[in-house]
Amino acid sequence: MTLSNRIFPAEAQLAVTGMNCASCAGRVEKVLRNVAGISGAKVNFATGQAHFRVTSPEAMTAAVAALDQAGYPARPAETRLHIQGMSCASCSARVEKALLAMPGVHSANVNLATGTAAISHSPALSAGELADAVSAKGYPASPRQDHAPPHQHDHDEDAARLKGRFLTALALTLPIFVVEMGGHLLPGLHHWLAQAVGTRLLWLAEFVLTSAVLAGPGRVFFQIGIPALLRRTPEMNSLVALGAGAAWLYSTVATFAPDLLPPDSRHVYFEAAAVIICLILLGRWLEARAKGRAGAAIRHLIELAPETAWAERDGELVETAVADLRAGDMVQIRPGARVPVDGVITAGTGPVDEAMLTGEPMPVVKASGDKVTGGTINGTATLSVRVTATGAETVLARIIHLVQEAQATKLPVQAAVDRVTAVFVPVVIALAVLTFGIWLIASGEVAPALVAAVSVLIIACPCAMGLAVPISIMVGTGRGAELGLLFRRGDALQRLAEAQTIGFDKTGTLTQGQPALTRISVSGISRAEALRLAASAEAQSEHPLAEAILAAARAEGLELAPSQGTKAHAGRGLTAEVEGRALLIGNLAALRETGIDPDPELGAQARHWADEAATPVHLAVDGRHVAALAIADTIRPSAAKTMRELEALGVDTVLLSGDVQAAAEAVGGQLGINRVLGGLLPEDKLQRIRDLGEGTVFVGDGINDAPALAAARTGIAIGTGTDVAIESADVVLVSGDPRGVPRAIRLSRAVMRNIRQNLFWAFAYNAALIPVAMGALVPFGGPQLSPMLGAGAMALSSVFVVTNALRLRRFA
Repeated sequence: MTLSNRIFPAEAQLAVTGMNCASCAGRVEKVLRNVAGISGAKVNFATGQAHFRVTSPEAMTAAVAALDQAGYPARPAETRLHIQGMSCASCSARVEKALLAMPGVHSANVNLATGTAAISHSPALSAGELADAVSAKGYPASPRQDHAPPHQHDHDEDAARLKGRFLTALALTLPIFVVEMGGHLLPGLHHWLAQAVGTRLLWLAEFVLTSAVLAGPGRVFFQIGIPALLRRTPEMNSLVALGAGAAWLYSTVATFAPDLLPPDSRHVYFEAAAVIICLILLGRWLEARAKGRAGAAIRHLIELAPETAWAERDGELVETAVADLRAGDMVQIRPGARVPVDGVITAGTGPVDEAMLTGEPMPVVKASGDKVTGGTINGTATLSVRVTATGAETVLARIIHLVQEAQATKLPVQAAVDRVTAVFVPVVIALAVLTFGIWLIASGEVAPALVAAVSVLIIACPCAMGLAVPISIMVGTGRGAELGLLFRRGDALQRLAEAQTIGFDKTGTLTQGQPALTRISVSGISRAEALRLAASAEAQSEHPLAEAILAAARAEGLELAPSQGTKAHAGRGLTAEVEGRALLIGNLAALRETGIDPDPELGAQARHWADEAATPVHLAVDGRHVAALAIADTIRPSAAKTMRELEALGVDTVLLSGDVQAAAEAVGGQLGINRVLGGLLPEDKLQRIRDLGEGTVFVGDGINDAPALAAARTGIAIGTGTDVAIESADVVLVSGDPRGVPRAIRLSRAVMRNIRQNLFWAFAYNAALIPVAMGALVPFGGPQLSPMLGAGAMALSSVFVVTNALRLRRFA
């Protein structure tokens, strides 16, 4: 952990790795006590934390270095910064470079779309120092505090601010545009104005209005772009500042000192400078609006949790701020209200809409003892709930955190983009200078050379390059969260899109994970009576098979009778007396040992069930075999459809199970899985995953699946499974429905397809139009691109990329 403030001396702590025993903890304490400026060192072996008092930043650095040298390195700290002022890929690349240049920074991922940076660094560095380093580069940054509520960059606020700037620029620019360009629509207008007012007065008015545009709404380009240029780290704002500034400066000289220019070059381009600023502000406004829609999913999740709840205080219900609730508090949730925090129902039964959590539209009936999740919607009943988690510990907060982490991740495809954007703006400036020189030599006039150079500066657009990948990830992961698909790591999107083989665990993944009564065959007794007697005898048993029989009886509304003399026989079953009748429930061996002859038909039926991976249970009443019951871990209703969808996607499926081969093959046969591997230990699953190849995906839910989930190129965890499995996975299916697997693959492929489209547009746009702006078509009779058209095309480029990514919101 970094120091919480820079006031010394200060209390500090470090997470220490490499400690294997209490002796290690003692050695770590000794190492810290020998560091100058460190006092009161105490190490907790159980938590892996070292607590001490530090007198200076240098002492903290020395402590980290001493631990590393002693073989107990401090765990890297993770910090997230919110960064303002980034407008293009060059900006984000520059921020990333500044962070990576700091001693002690291990990795830094800067996301242009979300305006954030995720940094892994030495604990000797504080979040404030990281923020200061970024701010020094001209991009104001601030750390996100761990205790702060989940944050989403407010693009709506950006859009409102940019809209105001654009409308102001538009009002100032329109008169200039009408004066200079109106003659193209109304012949003679320009000459009439020149005669009526005078050319010099018109130029003076244009000078005043254009200066107002540049100094007012366009000031931001110069405030950011010029300092970046002086630091020799030019970016998008630098290009705009150079282009618009050059047009304004040249026009100002032509207005106030025309003798400094050749007679043929005495023209003004005030309209170009003003329109450039106006169009680029328009583009950024539209882009910010689109970004706001791109982040709508995560913002919607943030807004789900209500601000107040009805909590019990001294026996009365009091409206209480959710922030003041604590684990153990009792709250009442009224019909139609949102569940404020995570908890367990203590009273009440009714439907709860969990669509925001699972993506499933049908409400789920909840009763006493069931868990409820903050942000879900209560139905028609009043529920009393005991709070189990609040704040950052709730499921909703963790989902938001996971989505934000995924959005901050860089995909492997981003590396190529980063290499281009790192040199893009300097190359564009060099091309603009080259263009100016070539045109000046070719035409002998300053004006056309200036127009061509400004066009090159304005039309180049690294914004689209920088947004192409992160904006698609942002929309894709947000849409995934709405559908109950949590990408814990953003790069899983790219890996999952390339999936060729998927290995499935059986129990709890393709099956329900708990035994259920599936069939009953009877001889000389009714089906309902056989089930009632069996359930009555099993009522006092804690065996999992007994629970399956009891659940079936409760589901059919059967009234159970009291049992007496119940006695369990290990590995055989149990005996009991119900309503004066002697009952035996167990396997065939139990029947034979008590001298009961198995009914041939019931025995044959039981063997058939066993071949289908069910467990047969036999019922004997007063010494006669009267019923056979089949208990099995039932296949999830959607499992077969999942396999058909994966087959349609061209993905091979393999069943990897710890169950015996026969049971695994029975399930595989019913689902149409041709390759079935049973009898696997956790380490066996791990090896099989490796044997299946690099592109293998594994889907599981249990603790024993965690190694395979971690080893697979992409691990998908069933959300109803264990926390260990979920933490080991790259993707989590919140609803627990295996249909989420093909849906996740389709979403990942849609995102990657969208990214490829964005990248093609961003690179093709620049590759095609920069040469046109330089005048490559002029020798062949083609057009010379004006700076105004260049500004419009540049604005369109970014808007196109963001709008294209927004199509992912319609993914279903």
